[in-house]
Amino acid sequence: MNPTRIARWLTLIFGGLSGLYLLTGGIWLIALHGSPYYVIAGIAMLAVTWLVYLRNRWALALYALLLVGTLVWAVVESGMDFWALTPRVDVLVIFGIWLLLPFISRTFSAPAAPAVAALVVGLVANAAVLTYAAFNDPQQINGTVSMQSAAAPASNASDAADAQAANWPAYGRTQGGTRYSPLAQINEQNVKNLQVAWTFETGDHKGPTDPTEITDEVTPIKIGDTLFLCSPHQILFALDAASGKEKWRFDPGLKTDRSFQHVTCRGVSYHESDAARAATTAQAQSALPVCSRRVFLPVNNGHLFALDAATGQRCTGFGNNGDLDLQKLEPVKITGEYEPTSPPVVTDKVIVVAGSVTDNYSVSEPSGAIRGFDIDTGKLLWAFDPGSDTPNAIPDDQHSFAPNSPNSWAPAAYDPKLDLVYLPMGVSTPDIWGGRRTPQQERYASGLLALNASTGKLAWFYQTVHHDLWDMDLPAQPTIADLTDAHGNVVPAIYAPAKTGNIFVLDRRTGTPLVPAPEQAVPQGPANGDWVSATQPFSQLTFRPAKNLSGADMWGTTMYDQLACRVMFHRLRYDGPFTPPSEQGTLVFPGNLGMFEWGGIAIDTDRHLAIANPIALPFVSRLVPRGPHNPAEPPEAGQSGTGSEAGIQPQYGVPFAVTLNAFMSPVGLPCKEPAWGYVAALDLNTNQVVWKKRIGTVRDSSPLPLPFRMGMPMLGGPVTTAGHVFFIGATADNYLRAYSTDTGQELWRARLPAGGQATPMTYQANGKQYVVIAAGGHGSFGTKLGDYVIAYALPDTK
Repeated sequence: MNPTRIARWLTLIFGGLSGLYLLTGGIWLIALHGSPYYVIAGIAMLAVTWLVYLRNRWALALYALLLVGTLVWAVVESGMDFWALTPRVDVLVIFGIWLLLPFISRTFSAPAAPAVAALVVGLVANAAVLTYAAFNDPQQINGTVSMQSAAAPASNASDAADAQAANWPAYGRTQGGTRYSPLAQINEQNVKNLQVAWTFETGDHKGPTDPTEITDEVTPIKIGDTLFLCSPHQILFALDAASGKEKWRFDPGLKTDRSFQHVTCRGVSYHESDAARAATTAQAQSALPVCSRRVFLPVNNGHLFALDAATGQRCTGFGNNGDLDLQKLEPVKITGEYEPTSPPVVTDKVIVVAGSVTDNYSVSEPSGAIRGFDIDTGKLLWAFDPGSDTPNAIPDDQHSFAPNSPNSWAPAAYDPKLDLVYLPMGVSTPDIWGGRRTPQQERYASGLLALNASTGKLAWFYQTVHHDLWDMDLPAQPTIADLTDAHGNVVPAIYAPAKTGNIFVLDRRTGTPLVPAPEQAVPQGPANGDWVSATQPFSQLTFRPAKNLSGADMWGTTMYDQLACRVMFHRLRYDGPFTPPSEQGTLVFPGNLGMFEWGGIAIDTDRHLAIANPIALPFVSRLVPRGPHNPAEPPEAGQSGTGSEAGIQPQYGVPFAVTLNAFMSPVGLPCKEPAWGYVAALDLNTNQVVWKKRIGTVRDSSPLPLPFRMGMPMLGGPVTTAGHVFFIGATADNYLRAYSTDTGQELWRARLPAGGQATPMTYQANGKQYVVIAAGGHGSFGTKLGDYVIAYALPDTK
């Protein structure tokens, strides 16, 4: 067959099918009160196809008009944002080029030159606008940290004033969760020279009985010459900090099944006795009793181990041969339904333990009771049960804590001067329908809880979401940092990043807001049998979206899946933040994943500068009324959880199950236009964003390894240093990156062998600064799994 004839028929088929799709989809969209553009474009495409069939040169002129009209419409809707413009015009531009090819254009009736010229003008206009947009990102904020802030002196590991600068002794370096190191050997000028110093492989891989949600989220700690870290199955490793060679390991023997909602370990905690702190010579240290220095390991089966830091031996005087059963006094003891996934807080006398419970499974689940145990013996000293009439009451052996008490799953922070522990609180499960929650279950839910670490007595509570129906708990370790008020007084503050994108800034003595967070009216109309709060607090220090989503914010790789996303968007209930869950299906934005997650923020306390990595990915929740195959009663004893936080969640014991999923297009891409992830700097003196940049590429998310920097979702957080450099993995592409804290410029990146959904850390050993990240991937996030721990350092100088 003649090639020209084949090309012509391909043109007719493509044009006809495109026109029909745009017309029918566009009519559906108009019926949902969406944009009329697609109907107009569909009619135009069908007309162009008919003119091509007739070999009429006006096909080219009409198509040129469609190109230019679409460009104008696209710019009006989305501005000069390259990634928002591209799906609106990409197919049309490619088809326009196709029409200009000789084997198509020569089939039109003469004189075709004017029509060809019109089409060329349309294509050039599109190319010019896209080129400009590619180099002028309207979502980006360019700025530089003020010289006054930048001039603050950096600490040095050799100074007596900070003898601990070489270490990273806690999950957030400090128990105040600053994630800031005073090391400056690696700086803005030389960070580009970083190279792999050592790699350690744990050998801990996903097994046949593990759930999808297996993750490697650990941030190691470093004490002296040793790194301590745990793998997903909570195997504890002690590594030589300079070489990465294994010193010892401890395997708690965790046995999982697919009902576990999580298999993860974010980190371990360290404590040393007064005698150990006083032992400054090698001889004195060798004479110390076993477990004078100890590591605490939380395990997902509801246990806590205390191990000698030098040898990995169990501390026999703690609990039962070094093993503390955290399920004692729990109302439900099914393994995997209560999981301590974050490192506990340790004081000189007390270890404070909290944990997660299975989300959205049943009204009959373990308690989220917070407990304080003797640091040496593991004896229970106090309890705070957030769902109890008497939170500090400790049940006897014939009773238990209150079922379904709000839990605290993220790392807590501790202020030793005030002896207060700050716990980010979740909500009673089931999360997405709350019509049967008791006042006690609501009292300490979804907010920041401050307890006296020695007694467990309530100091204060600040609620960040009222009657939470969206799983908008506080998901991250809060960060302790002082600020200066308008009168020049130093005020002890705590920063609590929330899933909503708000950062609540409170006086850590009283819980009083230091940055206003006024109550604002929110959408109403709850599901049957439920209720919603009339208002919610909105902090004035925030990364929450500046405006509600609209059809114009929907996205796709082409106009076809973008149209599908628009239809899906308009079929959902969405009235802005805190739109109640519904049987119709509710768009939740910020989504259940949150704008902030467990990685938290990093604060350079010398310069009062915060580094944040907010994300922006909508979710959809849809309430499912009970039916014959979805019983309303809680499961019988011995049955266990769902093994997932996505898909259908049974919510036994309430009238609705729920489906929870990211808002994705039919081809599996986010329906909201990018960016989906940023890095940003906040000046804490002014509470203003200094700079904000997209982070991450689609290299590991698309069928082709394309390096397009679109701004990717993240799980994990940043760490920052006195070298004016911060490090972050976290993104859906497999990289560890270094940025300038002053400008947000990317200075260096290293390709990881697996997903880096962990927060890195930095330390000094033998005079050299190292940066370490766990690269083990994240099952439900979809990144490549592995078992790597990788250290980077500057090359040795000759």
